Amino acid sequence: MIPADIIRKVRRIEIRTNRLVSEVVAGEYQSVFRGRGVEFSEVREYQLGDDVRTIDWNVTARMRRPYVKRYVEERELTVMLLVDASGSLEFGTAQQMKGEVVAEIAALLAFSAIRNNDKVGLIIFTDRVESSLPPKKGRKHVLRLVRDLLYFRPRGRGTNIAEPLELLRRVTRRRAVAFVLSDFRAVGYERALRLANRRHDVIAVTVTDPREEELPRLGLLALRDAETGRRLLLDSSQRTVREALSVAASARRQKLGRVFSQARVDHIDIRCDRPYVEPLIAFFAERARRFR
Repeated sequence: MIPADIIRKVRRIEIRTNRLVSEVVAGEYQSVFRGRGVEFSEVREYQLGDDVRTIDWNVTARMRRPYVKRYVEERELTVMLLVDASGSLEFGTAQQMKGEVVAEIAALLAFSAIRNNDKVGLIIFTDRVESSLPPKKGRKHVLRLVRDLLYFRPRGRGTNIAEPLELLRRVTRRRAVAFVLSDFRAVGYERALRLANRRHDVIAVTVTDPREEELPRLGLLALRDAETGRRLLLDSSQRTVREALSVAASARRQKLGRVFSQARVDHIDIRCDRPYVEPLIAFFAERARRFR
């Protein structure tokens, strides 16, 4: 039996994301993800202006006059959502936890996909692959996907991004658009990212809380790492402490940028204290220009 509060959350997310899909995202999504290629449609008699490279020589020889093959764009996509559910996503100092932002973005992408009659699948991961949902179409399927995101209680606390990427590469034979939604607080996934992007169109969505990069003056702070349990006492009143955090955050951001660039993976940077729709639209618009 699913708790009533989870059902209410699913409905709220459906209403919110459906409005965003209708008003903002759907057209941008469609303009960028046009399908994975072309498929054969029919053979018809050659007409003036047809590309001679499309002539079907077997049919031409049989009919004793030229015939050409016609192709149409294959519109249907497979969209895979690889969603981080590790302990570090349970952090938030803005309006929402990082995990809540990730769930809403995943729902938005899922509803955008089914609006365009695409299939959507889900892989939830921590330091292991926790759960997977094969790609399917339809509103009922997406509602189950969103429910799983909200209702699922992971066993692991750490983050292993390589394992879900390897699973994606092994089991998803057809080329897919794969969104990896995470704070990317992990190591050792660079090779898996490169290999997955060779077969699929991988897009990294990084979610960051502002207090992971900028520490206010709040005096002594007792902190605990949500993944390892390690405890730390910081004096945030000291400028050197605040500057050290800022420098470390900047270095981490630059390293992530290099990792994505070397893997030739597009990425979207989301901050929990700002609306996530604007970065998504900016990404879609920039990508549409690039592939126009």
